[in-house]
Amino acid sequence: MTDRGRDLDYTDRDFDALRARLIALARSAFPQWTDFELASFGNVLIEMFAFVGDVLAHYQDAQARETRLTTATQRRSVIALAKMLGYRLPGASAATARVAFRALAPPRADVRIPAGTVVRTQEVVDPVRFVLLEAVHIPAGSNDLVLADAEQARWHERLVQVTGEPALEVYLEQTPYLDGSLRIEQSGASWREVESFLGSTALDRHFVVDVDERDRARVRFGDGIAGAVPSGSLRFFYKTGGGPEGNVEAERLTVLERAIIDEMGFPVRLQMFNPEPASGGASRQSVAAAKLLIPERLRANTRSVCREDFEIHARELPAVARALMLTSNEDGSIEENTGDLVVVPVGGGLPTPALKEAVLRQVTEVYPCTLTFQVRVMDPQYLRVDVRCRLFVQSGANRARVRDQVRERLIAFFRISNPDGTPNPDVDFGYYLALRDDSGAAEVAWSDVFNVIRDTPGVRKMGDRREDLLLAGLPADVRVPLRAFPVLGDVLLLDGVSGEVL
Repeated sequence: MTDRGRDLDYTDRDFDALRARLIALARSAFPQWTDFELASFGNVLIEMFAFVGDVLAHYQDAQARETRLTTATQRRSVIALAKMLGYRLPGASAATARVAFRALAPPRADVRIPAGTVVRTQEVVDPVRFVLLEAVHIPAGSNDLVLADAEQARWHERLVQVTGEPALEVYLEQTPYLDGSLRIEQSGASWREVESFLGSTALDRHFVVDVDERDRARVRFGDGIAGAVPSGSLRFFYKTGGGPEGNVEAERLTVLERAIIDEMGFPVRLQMFNPEPASGGASRQSVAAAKLLIPERLRANTRSVCREDFEIHARELPAVARALMLTSNEDGSIEENTGDLVVVPVGGGLPTPALKEAVLRQVTEVYPCTLTFQVRVMDPQYLRVDVRCRLFVQSGANRARVRDQVRERLIAFFRISNPDGTPNPDVDFGYYLALRDDSGAAEVAWSDVFNVIRDTPGVRKMGDRREDLLLAGLPADVRVPLRAFPVLGDVLLLDGVSGEVL
């Protein structure tokens, strides 16, 4: 009788373990089989079965891992798990900018630049391209500045002929798809995007957009019971693009990708630039960030009621890195039934008017708040923390390399978000820093910055005096106001021996 073993170990399933167990099973079943040399045919069969078992065990482990939100690693798995909880991972968001136009010489007739015109940076290779969201009108004889909004996106159009098929699915070829940008028209009538067909009737022109792990959009229509069935010609208008590369500096958008003439046909030379930096561009939500937000979504599923609900829903927008909601309970200067929602964009800086409008719509319309409660989306108050430090470099260490590493570690300590998109726990609004401290003090700890610099490779030691490390000009913790967010300011590093700047 074969000996299968009484104490089975289901965790030891790699090739070597399976081969050893198969050899033991073969010896118990066939005592006369003693040739387990590498070149024997029986050993070839045993190793083949062990290899197949190793592969199957790997697949089983991977499938089990992808069924749990805490252990899933594949984006498509997280998308599917989030969908069951009513959460959708946002895609990339497009940066917006205010672009100024001026005629170098007063035009003889009116000049019109249509919406959709491409404006870009000066780079010859891979320039950053924006499109105008509105038409520009320069009156005849005027050389005043005219402002218009532009977005870092590309517009696409597709015509689809359908034959009345229920539950029709259409894939949009261009990627990465920008969430909420799809518009469908049919013989003058328009279709409306919804989250699901649960509330749709047979006459409702509704569609649902699902975005996969490759940022490709799939458009689904109704089956004639939940949602109308399309037929005839459908025209799809949608946008692609987005990402942090669109957050260009001021006066970078200086090239207009078309010749401009006035209404009389005379060419017009224009000066064009963006007076302020573009902002709002962000990468798609990372898997790590989604794992933090999905459980929070269960707390604030359909509405914005509690103070934390507003922060959760604001952070669901990919262009928002941090959020703080304050009411009269936290700040006595705020009126009753009013809340100040402070948002920090991805990459820092101030939120654009377009981003503020998107946040306001998110917390008042997409996730409605009470009718009597007024929300104001506010700019963040950044608290600059200048660092001045006297340190000693290890013998033989590259001074420039040590200097750069200290700066990199300080930048990492004060960064708003981690590379995976999750909030950086080392810094926060003053309100939350006070909650973390047992004494209720909102501070950037002097000792934390000291440890960051001291633990840098190549640093032998810090200066002996407390004044050898100054934060914001003082050898002490930095007090952070209630709604302020600390950011790194100027960094001055001095050599401990010579006193020279590193």
